[in-house]
Amino acid sequence: MPSPSSDLPSAAPLPPALASFGRPQAIPGEDTAGYETLLARMSETVRPRDVIEEGFVRDVADLQWDILRNRRLKAALMRACAGEGLLWLLDSLDVPGSSLTLINRWMSRQFEAAEQVDAILDAAGLGMDHVMAQTLRLRIGEIERIDRMIASAEARRTAALRDIEQYRANFGLGLRRAVEGADAIADAEFEVVAPPIAHGAGDGAAHASAETPA
Repeated sequence: MPSPSSDLPSAAPLPPALASFGRPQAIPGEDTAGYETLLARMSETVRPRDVIEEGFVRDVADLQWDILRNRRLKAALMRACAGEGLLWLLDSLDVPGSSLTLINRWMSRQFEAAEQVDAILDAAGLGMDHVMAQTLRLRIGEIERIDRMIASAEARRTAALRDIEQYRANFGLGLRRAVEGADAIADAEFEVVAPPIAHGAGDGAAHASAETPA
């Protein structure tokens, strides 16, 4: 029996930006090439200058990937559970025959079942929006939890971006202070100081002037 990881793409050499922080955590069905493209575009935009900023960029990329993943999984959950919404509608319409069998055929994308469901819904003035609305109602708890996960990741992404800005501001302030300190030292080293006047030479000149006859 294959392991769940067998659905993942085979390992490829990591680009330098990924190598220092390990391979991204992918789930079955995900292609890490998409993540690597996202990370490369973020790195190109931010242009990290040291390993600390590279870590910040990696955090932002991971959080953005989580956001995209959860949005995708929320839509997948709605599609996977659409049969529950359809079952509720067919039961409320008192459809003759085995609606469960019809739904199983509809979920497996059998053409005849899809046509039959469309005809039933159309006769009742309903459509797929009504099916998905009922699916949302039945799965609203799971959808709200996913939305909270997305909101949490978005807040952490914003905080990580703020950390980059703060780090760069502090780095720039420290660098400016270091430059100002170096300038002050240089000014002190090259300050022009007037040579002292020799007292002996001055006294001798005054004495000679006093002895010179008129």
